Amino acid sequence: MNVVEAHSNEPVVVVGAGPVGLWTAAELALGGVQVVVLERAAERSPHSKALGVHPRTLEVLAMRGLEQQFLAEGVPMPRWHFGMLETPIDLGVLDTPYPFMLAIPQKRTEELIEEHALKAGVRILRGHTVTDLTQDEDGVRLQVSGPDGPYTRVARYVVGADGVGSVVRTAAGIPFSGTETTFYSYLGEARVTSEPVRGAHNEHGAMLSVPLRDGRYRFAGVDKQTAHQPGPLTLEGLREATIRVAGSDFGMHDPSWLTRFGDAAKLAENYRRGRVLLAGDAAHRHLPAGGVGLNVGVQDAMNLGWRLAAVARGDADPALLDGYHDERHPVGEQLVEHTLGQSALITATAPDGMALRAVLSRLIGDVPELSLSLARKLSALDVSYPVGGHPLAGTRVSAQLELLRDARPVLLVAPAASIPATTAAAAERGIDVVTRSLPGTTAAAVLVRPDGHVWWAADEADDQLIAAALGDLGVRFPA
Repeated sequence: MNVVEAHSNEPVVVVGAGPVGLWTAAELALGGVQVVVLERAAERSPHSKALGVHPRTLEVLAMRGLEQQFLAEGVPMPRWHFGMLETPIDLGVLDTPYPFMLAIPQKRTEELIEEHALKAGVRILRGHTVTDLTQDEDGVRLQVSGPDGPYTRVARYVVGADGVGSVVRTAAGIPFSGTETTFYSYLGEARVTSEPVRGAHNEHGAMLSVPLRDGRYRFAGVDKQTAHQPGPLTLEGLREATIRVAGSDFGMHDPSWLTRFGDAAKLAENYRRGRVLLAGDAAHRHLPAGGVGLNVGVQDAMNLGWRLAAVARGDADPALLDGYHDERHPVGEQLVEHTLGQSALITATAPDGMALRAVLSRLIGDVPELSLSLARKLSALDVSYPVGGHPLAGTRVSAQLELLRDARPVLLVAPAASIPATTAAAAERGIDVVTRSLPGTTAAAVLVRPDGHVWWAADEADDQLIAAALGDLGVRFPA
C-alpha cells in the first residue's frame, strides 16, 4: 500500500466540514492557528437536515460580523414549537437583538460559514476520509483515504466534528452512551397542490409542515403505523402518513428528499481525550426536536475555538482545554434531556398522553414564565457557565457584540476610570480595552471572552487590581 507522510506536525486538523467543523476551523484561523479540514464527502450534500438558526447562534454570528448575511436570506419566525404542542412558544419576548428563529436551509448556512472560513485562511480538503487515529504525548496520527490513495497525516490536535458515526470519537476510545432507537420519524420535501396545515397530532401520530423558499414544503413527524419500520421512505409512504395524521396528502408530488431518522439519544462521556476533542453531533445525538442540534454544535465550536487556538499557539497551558468539557458537557446533558422530553410529547398519542399535551399547551398559554423558560432553553439563551467569582462571570453577553469581531477578549471599563496599568497589562495579553460600560450592569470592569461570555468582572475599576487579574488569567492572544 502506498502510504504518504503529508504535512507532519500540523497544529490542528478538523475532521468534518459541516457547520460545526467549519466554524471550529474558522475560529482557530482567526486565533492565528493553521488548520486544515478533512471532509469525506467530495461535495456538499444538496439536502438540509437543519432549517433553523436560533437566537444565541445569531448572536455568535454577530460576534464575527456574519449576521447580516444570514438575516438577508433567512425568514424570521418569532413563534416556534416545543414537542409539537398546539400552543407555540413566543420567542419575541427574549432578551436578545434576535428574538426569533431564523429559517434558513443548512446547505446555505454551510456555504456562508465556509466562505467565512476560507476568508480566514482555512484549508478544506474534500474526499479525504479519516479511517483511524492514534495519539501520544506529542501529537495525533490520522490514517486517511484520499483521492490519490491512503496516507498518514500528523497533527498536534484533532477536532472530531464528523457526526454521530464519528470515526474520531470511536478511534479515540470515547464512550458514547444513552438510549437506542425506539421509533423512526419521517421527513420528506415535496411540492404540493394545496397549502398544508401547519401541524396535526392525534391517535395516528404527529405531522409538522414548514414552507421552503423554493415553493416546496418539508413534512416531518411520526406515523404510528410505520414508526417501527426502518428503511427507505417512499413518496407513497409519505402520502399515506400525512393522510392518516392530517387527513390529506395535500397533493404532494415531485419529492426532492425522502428519509427516516430514529430517536436514539446519546452523549459522549468526555468531550476531550488527550489531544482529541469532539464537537457537534460527534459529541451528542438526539431526535432533532425543536431544531436545536446545529445550534448547540456551533456553540460548542465557539467555546472550543479560542481555547484550542491559545493552546496550539503555545500561549496557554493545555489545561485550558479542560474547561471546554466542563462547560459544554452539561449543555449536552440538558440537550439530550429536553429532546427526549419532546420525543415523549410528540409520540404521546394515547388518551393519557393527549391529555398531558393539552394540559401543557394550556399552561404555556396561561403561564408566561413557563413559555419564557422554554423559549430560553430552545434558543440557548439560558446557558451560563459556573466559573465562579463575580456574579457576572460566565454569563452571556448580548450587547456590543461587534467588539468581538477579531476573536480576541475585550475589556470594558467604565468611562470615569483611570486605567494606565490596566491598559499596559491588557496590551501585553493581546486584550482590547474599550472605555465603555456593559449595558444592564453596574460593574466597573468586565472582561468578555472571545466566545461572548464574561471571563472576569469587578464592581470597582481599581487599576492595579484589574491589571493583576489580567496577569493571573495566564492566556495571551495575538495582537
